[in-house]
Amino acid sequence: MTIQKLDLLYQGKAKAVYATTDPEQLWISYKDQATALNGKRKETIDGKGALNLHISQRLFQVLAEAAIPTHYVRTLDATSMLCQRAAMLPLEVVVRNFASGHFVSKFHVAPMQALEPAIHELYYKDDALDDPFINDDQVLTLQITDARTLTHMRQLSDRVNAVLRAYFENIAITLVDFKLEFGYLSDGTLVVADELSPDNMRLVDAATGDSLDKDVFRQETGDLVAIYREVAKRLDQIV
Repeated sequence: MTIQKLDLLYQGKAKAVYATTDPEQLWISYKDQATALNGKRKETIDGKGALNLHISQRLFQVLAEAAIPTHYVRTLDATSMLCQRAAMLPLEVVVRNFASGHFVSKFHVAPMQALEPAIHELYYKDDALDDPFINDDQVLTLQITDARTLTHMRQLSDRVNAVLRAYFENIAITLVDFKLEFGYLSDGTLVVADELSPDNMRLVDAATGDSLDKDVFRQETGDLVAIYREVAKRLDQIV
């Protein structure tokens, strides 16, 4: 059966989510929009959506090959993918392999200091609150989810980290940190959802230390499309 796009369900900063003729699947379109400061700064950048989709689809495939469950089904066109509908948890999991960004300023550590073991952080997804940091006890007390789910999210995050770090190392890229979001499918499976792109991870060139992610937009230090195109090019080198 041919999948058709129906009503718009959600309009995010970088993606739009639509219902489809299959109630268990969603049509997700990537937008040519870059944001910073939790959406306070916005800019339309031609070609960004297609590059984010291209990178995300490849990384979702990499996770699937490693038997890590995700919501990705298939790519529909240059800027859209089909995904399984998931009941999203209002939490972001950040995994840090090296010190960067706010972690450096908050703890006065050297940029790119190795963090061993990797650090896990939770953030509560609420734009009105600027997605505040939240700890396990707060999650449980506020009944956002249960202890079993928190443990499962951490286990999946560790598996994703191991797979992606090794994958990026093969193309001379260092995975500094990244953000994951999770949701439950209708059968109860917890899956990695949202996207996997330089929008939600920090990547640096292993040889030069140059940024290969959205930091070039945040800090206005480079051409975002050129940087994302370089990441996509390297990913395409591995079949």
